[in-house]
Order: sequence, then structure tokens, then C-alpha cells
Amino acid sequence: MKNRRLLFYVLLNILVSASVTGLILFFYGQNCRQQTVSPAGGAAESSALPSNGEEEPVEIVSIAGAGTLQTEVALIRYNGAQAIDLAGWRLRDEDGNVYIFPSVVVYSGGAVQVHSADGEDTIVDLYWSRREPVWHSGEKASLFDPQGHLRSEYQIP
Repeated sequence: MKNRRLLFYVLLNILVSASVTGLILFFYGQNCRQQTVSPAGGAAESSALPSNGEEEPVEIVSIAGAGTLQTEVALIRYNGAQAIDLAGWRLRDEDGNVYIFPSVVVYSGGAVQVHSADGEDTIVDLYWSRREPVWHSGEKASLFDPQGHLRSEYQIP
């Protein structure tokens, strides 16, 4: 009886440990792969990316937390066929506040978040480092490509 109970707990421990290890390796592999294939802005790698002058499906999907600096975030999604570098793209509000994107590569189906607050940029999170909120309910956000063409607008609810 005692041996069966001990065996049950050992097998349960093995199952839980294997599941947790598998999940950790899965998420680590996803994050590591994204960072590895993301160009560091080198000229040789960015030349393979489409020109920003092409019509690429980049859109403002949402702006959440409007009016609260620490929670404000704009979600920008890209649904093109190839990766695109958003260097020089601009996100603007109706008051003339402008965020200029650094060199950040977004892959098909990918997205980046632009936070209004301070933070350290990553491959999916960019920080505007504002001292006060940018977005307000009822305001329109606009996204422009480097040539100044309006590519997306979003009305903040």
C-alpha cells in the first residue's frame, strides 16, 4: 500500500516536472527565435526588407489606457507578406505629439506596442518616455510612413 502511494507521487512528480520543463522550453524557444532572427539594423540585413514606400498593411489596432500615463499603449500590427522595418514611421495625436519609430523589424502577423511611459525598448515594446499622458478619449491617432503618407487612423473610444 505504501509503495503504491509512493509510486503514484513519484509518477505525478515526473509528469508535472516534464510538463513544466516542456512549457519553459517552448516559451524560451519562441522568444529566443524571435530575438535571433530580428535584424539589429545592419545595412546588409535591412536591404532585404521591402521599401517603406511600398503599400504595406500597417495599422493602429488599438490604444488602451488613454489618459493614464503608466497604462497607455498603442498597438501597431503588420500583416504584410515580408518583414518590414518601421524606422522613421510616426505615430501622432491630434495635439501634435509625435513618436518616431526607431529601427524595429516587424514580421508578418506581428505587432509592436508603443507605451507612453518610460521603459527600455524591446523587439515588441517601445517606450515614448512621456511625462504626461498622450492619448485622450475621442481623439484620433494617426500613423504615417517615412514619406509622410497617412497609413492608418484610429479613433480612441
